[in-house]
Amino acid sequence: MKLSPELEAKFNDQITLEFQACMVYRQLAIEMELRDLLGMSAWLRHQADEEIVHANKFIDYVADRGNHPQIGDIGAPKVAVTSVTDAFEAAYAHEQKVSDAIRDLYRATEAAGDLDSRPLLNWFLAEQVEEESTVSVILGQLKLVGDDGPGLLRMDAELGKRQAGTTENDGS
Repeated sequence: MKLSPELEAKFNDQITLEFQACMVYRQLAIEMELRDLLGMSAWLRHQADEEIVHANKFIDYVADRGNHPQIGDIGAPKVAVTSVTDAFEAAYAHEQKVSDAIRDLYRATEAAGDLDSRPLLNWFLAEQVEEESTVSVILGQLKLVGDDGPGLLRMDAELGKRQAGTTENDGS
């Protein structure tokens, strides 16, 4: 069953937001790389790749419903980073923005009686709880460490252990 034109537009807005999230994470990765924090940079690059996976999930879903996925305009990310903590505060704020958008999309599908979107959006709601929690923990640890060089280097090493994924939708 096709999505209504209104829901198609809302799903396309979410696709665009997921790609924006990718760009935010990629810019934050650049900022960490410039600070020689290569583990944090790698973690943020992996996060950027994960946002592409999320966009692909929405693209596949819209296409599977017989609609036309469309990526909207994406401007350069506006992130001001003066510290490592700033970078992860920006990441956390963007995750909250994405969570709000997914909840709004869920509400729109509910109002339209679109039951078919529930499984996908339920997956994303759970994913966003995990995303916010993960970044929140990193941010909390950064606040504890402050500008302590050895502490930052330990965190950098730990975050650098994250395994790279693929940008393709794995079907989950």
